[in-house]
Amino acid sequence: MVLPYIHSAKEGVLRLGQLLEQYGTYEPNGIAFSDKDEIWWLETIGGHHWAAKRIPDDAYVVAANRMSIDAFEFDAEDTLCSADLEQMITKYQLNPDFDQVNLRHIFGSATIKDTVYNNPRVWFGQKYFNPEIEQDPQDQDLPFICHAKRKISIEDVKFVLSSHYENTKYDVYGNGTEAEKKLFRPIGINRNHDVHILQIRNNVPSAIAGIHWLAFGANTFNTVVPFYANVADTPASYKDADGTFDLNQMYWLSCTTALLGDTDYDFYVDLRNSYTLAAMSAYRRIQNQTDARLDSATDVQAYLAAANEQLAAEAMKRQTELLGKMVISGSENMKLRYNLND
Repeated sequence: MVLPYIHSAKEGVLRLGQLLEQYGTYEPNGIAFSDKDEIWWLETIGGHHWAAKRIPDDAYVVAANRMSIDAFEFDAEDTLCSADLEQMITKYQLNPDFDQVNLRHIFGSATIKDTVYNNPRVWFGQKYFNPEIEQDPQDQDLPFICHAKRKISIEDVKFVLSSHYENTKYDVYGNGTEAEKKLFRPIGINRNHDVHILQIRNNVPSAIAGIHWLAFGANTFNTVVPFYANVADTPASYKDADGTFDLNQMYWLSCTTALLGDTDYDFYVDLRNSYTLAAMSAYRRIQNQTDARLDSATDVQAYLAAANEQLAAEAMKRQTELLGKMVISGSENMKLRYNLND
């Protein structure tokens, strides 16, 4: 409904905004639009209203399952919204604040569920990127736009999207009380089907700028793989997962590894860490080689599809090796044993 009609992230916001104003929506949602120059975050307010804000180039956002945009200025260069949004707020006296327009206060939730389901996930992401800032994980007013003191890598994003409050008392695998470990919903959770990081690179030709970093499963025992987006098809091991268990499909392989890892996280985590370092190095080596040899390609999409096949094969091999090492080492700790050498 949007992509075929736009040429930039901002145009995407305006296109979706026009559709929302015309047809409406029954629920709030957050949607990111990005191009090589800008990132915009749009939130549907419900009905026929919406608002969007441009994310500064040196900033990051951690958004959970609640409305995120806080401070908002109408008619600013970095904001867009439905035509009558300001009028509606005024007409129906929706603003609870005296001296600001905070869209989260006006249209968002601030429930007990938010304090255990949404806010802690935002808190942990901001804690990871800005460890120098002390915040309450249940705070209803954690900031929308943040600035880290360092550059954020793909590996950083993957860690946050897979996290379970590591090094805090809320870690389900940690040393807190049982109540503390069950208090907050983790970011990485058993019902994660996939994690994806969409990257547009500005230091390469446009034909290879788009990278779809992808992983399946609960995200505690997997890695993201940098697939080229400018292709017409997807490797079979990454697209054919269905309801039938099959370790030749990356989805089921990743789910199995995470399930086994969950039985004794501390025992298996070093294997996971070694695997992650080696796998990411292998993927980046393939990516660097593919980037460097682009000029030799006569059919760019076919060339990138072949690179994606190589990446998928490498990922399957390394994920299978991890599972094998976990099975072999874990079998030595099974309860079904007897200490006689027969």
